[in-house]
Amino acid sequence: MAIFRTLIIAIALSVAAFLGAPEASAGDPQIDAAKSQGVVGERIDGYLGIVGSADASLRRKVQEVNAKRRALYDQLAGNTGTTTAQVARVTGEKQIAAAGRGEYIMDESGRWIQR
Repeated sequence: MAIFRTLIIAIALSVAAFLGAPEASAGDPQIDAAKSQGVVGERIDGYLGIVGSADASLRRKVQEVNAKRRALYDQLAGNTGTTTAQVARVTGEKQIAAAGRGEYIMDESGRWIQR
């Protein structure tokens, strides 16, 4: 139990540092606008997703942000002795909790829900 608690604390601290990084939160005007318009949302797995349909430019931007997130998740996983999936999941939960009113989030079942 103590090992599990230590692991969770390490992940939480890493995620807190991660969320302050500009690449982690989209921080991109195109992504931010798409989120507020309900075209892009946060997924439980720690990545952005397209809610409905989007043009090629926005799809590329989502892929770029997700690639940056994946690189950070990989780095944090290596630093904390966890897996990329664990770091991504904890971060996804944090991103969903921080989602603004009217934004879309993906739940456990893979369904988009508007906050």
